[in-house]
Amino acid sequence: MAVRKFNPITPGSRFRVAVDRSELTKGAKPEKALLLTIPSTGGRNSDGHRTMRYRGGGHKRRYRIIDFKRDKDGVQATVESIQYDPFRTAYIALVQYTDGDRRYILAPKDLKVGANVVSGRGSAPEIGNCLLLADVPLGAMIHNIEMQPGAGGVLVRSAGTGATMMGREDRYAVVRMPSGETRRILLTCRATIGSVSNPDHSLEIMGKAGRNRWKGTRPRVRGVVMNPVDHPMGGGEGRASGGHPRSRTGIKSKGQKTRSRTKHSNALIISRKKKS
Repeated sequence: MAVRKFNPITPGSRFRVAVDRSELTKGAKPEKALLLTIPSTGGRNSDGHRTMRYRGGGHKRRYRIIDFKRDKDGVQATVESIQYDPFRTAYIALVQYTDGDRRYILAPKDLKVGANVVSGRGSAPEIGNCLLLADVPLGAMIHNIEMQPGAGGVLVRSAGTGATMMGREDRYAVVRMPSGETRRILLTCRATIGSVSNPDHSLEIMGKAGRNRWKGTRPRVRGVVMNPVDHPMGGGEGRASGGHPRSRTGIKSKGQKTRSRTKHSNALIISRKKKS
């Protein structure tokens, strides 16, 4: 895949960089049985209070039900189409099993229409197949990794990411995450072979503010231009720096650790991610 640049025939197209979506199946429509209607909240909770700023508007979206568990063991599935998902950065693949069941899965990079995928014990370590970490070969790229057996994949699901199977220790697999962190995960957890599709997503440039409005993002207000009652960095005369960069709730944005020291999974981390 590659990115597309546009001729500057409008101000919005001058700096726009879009992902070439030739990988997607043309004319493929979403599977109606796998769609959910999720109403827009505008960042407000059930009381109507705004709990998340800078959200609102945007185009209507319908949620695609993704099979993160990949628990249909031993039944072969054929990839029918590669589709866009408005709720995630990665592409999704519509697969049909030999018994007629259709499901959406995260599309790995280089997965083609017509390819066969399978999950469970004894599956070959090929792109799109879901295996237990006990069966994943060393050095393989994996994604959609479970943290609890049978709970479904929660790690390494965004566009272009992939973890590396480094080794095995007792009943744990040693996995290097995309962040550089190395951690242990139970061998009975599942993972899918390959890295996630749409690796050029990070190169995309919207080109104009309106494109972000279409995606449901409202303008963001800097803390230094607020009043002291609204933000710790607000107030001052003229262009005051506002002190140390921090969030509206006072959490420092540069260097302060936010991970709990008593988090139960800390014991499974071998080495933390690399410092930039």
